[in-house]
Amino acid sequence: MSASVSDQLIAVLPRLRRFARGLTGTAAEADDLVQAACERAITRAHQFQEGTRFDSWMFRICQTIWIDQIRSRNIRKEAHEDEGLNVGTDESMRRVEARIALREVQAALATLPAEQRAALLLVTVDGLSYKEAADVAEVPVGTIMSRLARARVALQAKLEAGGHARRSEG
Repeated sequence: MSASVSDQLIAVLPRLRRFARGLTGTAAEADDLVQAACERAITRAHQFQEGTRFDSWMFRICQTIWIDQIRSRNIRKEAHEDEGLNVGTDESMRRVEARIALREVQAALATLPAEQRAALLLVTVDGLSYKEAADVAEVPVGTIMSRLARARVALQAKLEAGGHARRSEG
């Protein structure tokens, strides 16, 4: 592996981990996914085409591995266990509410189809352009725009439905 590829790999790790966390929903699975993507990139470094975007190549590897894992499981993962939301602590009420809201977004995001979730994460979280996201997903720009629009509508509907249910309980 050339020094250039290893330097680029190190530089993209935080963004790749954030992307993987969005795909998987848990830190542990994200770490495993990033490790698998890095391993694949290292063993296939000769396939990287100089002059193209290294980060897009890495996102594509990560997404491909994740889709392969989903297909091999052939079932959807159950809702993720709560990672330490402890209301009985000294945390301020705003921090608790923010954590609850984040959990609601994560739960709603996890229910989106993998293609919509990936499009949403690439464009809104990682800040890729539609064209860059389309290159990563290996689909036309219009497909990314359509997936993103459907993901936003579905996410908003899920969050509004969750908020309505929570308000009617109180």
